[in-house]
Formats: sequence, structure tokens, C-alpha cells
Amino acid sequence: MSLKKADTIIMAITTAFIVANIYYCQPLIVLIAKDFNISAAIAGHTAYLTQAGYATGLLFLVPLGDMIERKKQIIFTTLLAVLSLIMAATAQNFLILEVACFLIGFSSIVPQLILPLSAHLSAPEQRGKVVGIVMSGLLIGILASRTISGFIGGIYGWRMMYYIAAVICIAIMVLIHYRFPQSFPSFTGNYKKLMRTMITLVKEEPVLRECSTINIFVFMIFGSFWTNMVLLLANAPYHFESTQIGLFGLVGAVGALTAPLIGKLGDNGKPRIAVGYGLAIILLSQVFFYFFSDQIFIFIATIILLEMGHQAVHVSNQTRVYALNPDARNRLNTVLMTMSFIGAASGSAIGLALWQFKGWQTICLASALMAIIAFVIYLVTYRKLRIANS
Repeated sequence: MSLKKADTIIMAITTAFIVANIYYCQPLIVLIAKDFNISAAIAGHTAYLTQAGYATGLLFLVPLGDMIERKKQIIFTTLLAVLSLIMAATAQNFLILEVACFLIGFSSIVPQLILPLSAHLSAPEQRGKVVGIVMSGLLIGILASRTISGFIGGIYGWRMMYYIAAVICIAIMVLIHYRFPQSFPSFTGNYKKLMRTMITLVKEEPVLRECSTINIFVFMIFGSFWTNMVLLLANAPYHFESTQIGLFGLVGAVGALTAPLIGKLGDNGKPRIAVGYGLAIILLSQVFFYFFSDQIFIFIATIILLEMGHQAVHVSNQTRVYALNPDARNRLNTVLMTMSFIGAASGSAIGLALWQFKGWQTICLASALMAIIAFVIYLVTYRKLRIANS
């Protein structure tokens, strides 16, 4: 069956609300630290543990979308997210909260089940646009979640955010049950064979290797910025509260809105060009962050710039990967997104360590180095891909 426009919008909305689970914790770091009487840097562990859980879920759960009926998998995984969110809301010590955050990430991989499903159901000439729309939902969810959690946490406390998120996920389960189409995969082997085929895909698909490697570094920058921005804004010269910090998620959402435009560029057969532009924009953003972190309006404009670059790379790489093998889209997406969120978790952890070591400017320098490495990979693999296709 073909994908209706209304169903595409529903997929984008569902994706937005579920992916938000991963990022609610970031503006709440200071509040969590006060509640458990720990430092903000230690409370920041919740950010990279959630991302690490997400990477683990991507690796072990997403491939099943090529093996079992996808709608049932999405509903079951969302139920697991509900239980994990309640566990976080009721945590009586920080260790339990850390475990809950890992499980929240593990169970919030539903967007990465929806994205291949949207690509599978869409017409080839519309695939990039559809993926871009669903990606817009995902990225607006990521960025707006910070605003919502900052606001809720500042007024009602950080626990209330997780209770609200659990209720939202229950409502989403009902919506999925009634609106999502069934989708039966063609893979007939067992789980072990399914996982082995991912190794084969990595070996046989140079485009997948290139996209995944570039995404690692881009998501390292992404994870490092959004985790440590909280610490920057909570200290001098800003001294912002969680409600104010959360508003910066809306700034990033402006950049996320470029995803459909980038997806359309992919439909015109030029997704790799967008990757190059995106990497250049990300590198430029780090220069501005380094020199103008104390200039609020320039800082806000640079967040938009960073998100535009991030979308240019990520949406374009997803479009390229989905085009490789229609019967293996979940596994292809697993490789791409597992590598991406290993990068995000690593970037958050490295950024927190650099913050304690030398502060914000050191984080910017490290992020600039990551962008340069990604761009070198982009240039080197371009030549190899041309030779392979000649």
C-alpha cells in the first residue's frame, strides 16, 4: 500500500513524542543534581546513559523490523517505554534513575522503526521528501522536548516530566493501534541469521560504511553540544534556570525544519552534495561557538546554524542508505543509527569530561576537530566511491 499524506504526518507526530523521551533529562540535569545532592556533571550521566541505551536498542531491537510484523513491534516497544518512564519518575536513588534512563533510551527506538516503514510505504520519487517530513518530526521532538521538560521541571519538578511522558506514550499506543498500517517483512530466517546479515551489509555496502562513519563524528558534536550547553547556560555569565535553558530547544527546532528541503534535494539525486555542505556548516558553527559563546544573539543564531548542518548530513545520509536495499532497510538503519548514537553518547561523555577539564572553549575545539575528521573522510571516500562505480 502507498503512504497517505495524513499517515505521514501522524508518523512524524508519533516520532516527535517518542524520541523526546531521550532528551527530557538534559535541561533537568541541575534539578536532578539538587534532588540527589550530587554535582551537575555527575547528574549529566543521565544524558549519555540514555543515548547509550538508545544505541543498544538500535542494535538489538531495530533489526527485528525486517523479521516480524512492524506495527506489533512498535506497540510492544512503546509499552516498554511507558514502564521505563514510570521507573524514572519514581526513582528513590540516583543509581535507579541511571538504570531507568538507560531503559528509556533502549525502548525509545520506535522512531527508527517508523522511518524505514515510511520509506518502505512511500513511492520512490517521494521517498526523500517523506523521510524528511518524518525526520522533521523526530528532530522537532528532540529539540522541543528540552523546552517542554525545562518548563515542566522548573514549575512542577523533574519527576513530573516523566509521569507526563508516560501518559503521552500510552496515548500514542492507542493512535498507532488504530492508524498505523500493518507491514510484513520478507526476511524468513532466524534472529541469529538476521544479525549476521548486518555484518554482511557493512562489508558489501561502501555507502553504508561512509554514511555511518561520518554520522559518528557528526553525532558526537550533536551530543556534546546539547549536553554541555546546559552547563554553559547555568553558569556565568548567564545563570539561567531550567525553564530558560529549555527554551533553547525551540531555537534548534528552527534548524530542524530544514529537513524536508534537504530530503527533496535527495529526491533530485544529490544527497551526497548536501552532506558536504552540512559538514562545512557544522565546522563554521564551532568557530562561532568558540568566539561568541558570551554573546546571546550570536549564540542563538549559531544553534540554528548547527542544526541546519546536522540535518543536511543526517537526512541526506539516511536517504542514501535507504536506497541501497529495500528488503534490508531496518538493518541498514540499524547500522547507521547505532553508529550515530554511539557517537552521541561518546560526545556527551567526552564533552562532560572536557567541561570539567578546561571548559567550553575546549569542547568547541574538540568538536571542530571532529568536523574536520568527518570532512576528510567525506573527501577520501568520494574518490574511492568514484573508482568503485567507474
